[in-house]
Amino acid sequence: MNLARLDLNLVVALRALLEERNVTRAGRRVGLSQPAMSAALARLRRHFDDDLLARVGGHYELTALGQVLLDRTATAHDVLERLFASQADFDPARENREFKLMASDYAVAVFGAELARTVHEEAPGIRLRLTQTPPNITDDTATLLSATDGLFMPHGVISDFPATDLYDDRWVFLVSEDHPSVEDRLTRQDLARLPWVIYQRTYDAPAVRQLGMLGIEPRVEVSVDSFQLLPLMVARTRRIALVQARLARLMAPLAAVRAVEPPYEAVPLREALWWHPVHTHDAAHIWLRETAARVARRMTGTDGQRPPS
Repeated sequence: MNLARLDLNLVVALRALLEERNVTRAGRRVGLSQPAMSAALARLRRHFDDDLLARVGGHYELTALGQVLLDRTATAHDVLERLFASQADFDPARENREFKLMASDYAVAVFGAELARTVHEEAPGIRLRLTQTPPNITDDTATLLSATDGLFMPHGVISDFPATDLYDDRWVFLVSEDHPSVEDRLTRQDLARLPWVIYQRTYDAPAVRQLGMLGIEPRVEVSVDSFQLLPLMVARTRRIALVQARLARLMAPLAAVRAVEPPYEAVPLREALWWHPVHTHDAAHIWLRETAARVARRMTGTDGQRPPS
């Protein structure tokens, strides 16, 4: 396809039409008259050789191709916005913009909060939008990364994208403070007989794979999609949960739970900030990555300063 022959303004019109499913509302959204938006829809129909919007009764519905294009158009629109917002110079003290970052609730609690405090102090016009990492991150990594400013995720889940390492963590088990049969350490027999609470997404995949290699099959009683819910589901029960040590330290005082060491040498965890190569040389992204790395050094005490307690 010859991109030079395409009118990229049609991307804006296409997104509005597919999301609004109404020519008048779509035109109002992008500042075009109804005749101008109707003309844009006609051009799009010719290009795709498809109606895109099909009248059903008194309203329009998306055709099969229109449904496919719905998410792709939103992603393409975001990529174009980020492309044309690229800067040769970036002054964080004077800029006014938003960075969108994907992260698990673990990464937000352990690292994102400290990053947000630093940005607040040093760059008052900068906003951070932290969104939950989507479940399909491993299926469509390139597309998702191209439409955001970065992804906080440990090594071992995705690869082949640039990343800045931030900090190390390790896995521990959570048990209730008053657990009747667990003292200072779990045994492998405990892992087999006690009920589990597990995180149901793929971000702890290396740790889960290790359990399988050790022949440990968790007896799952509860599964949740938030790391921060694990302690609440463990407290005042016989359940156990595998969780990151840094998060356990944050949550233990709030949920009447305690951390105990695993009965095996657990695989370590190294958190990183990942990004799409399209952002590598953008001045704003360089600042964001350098700031994240500096916050991580301060947090881990590797910048010569004492880490916060």
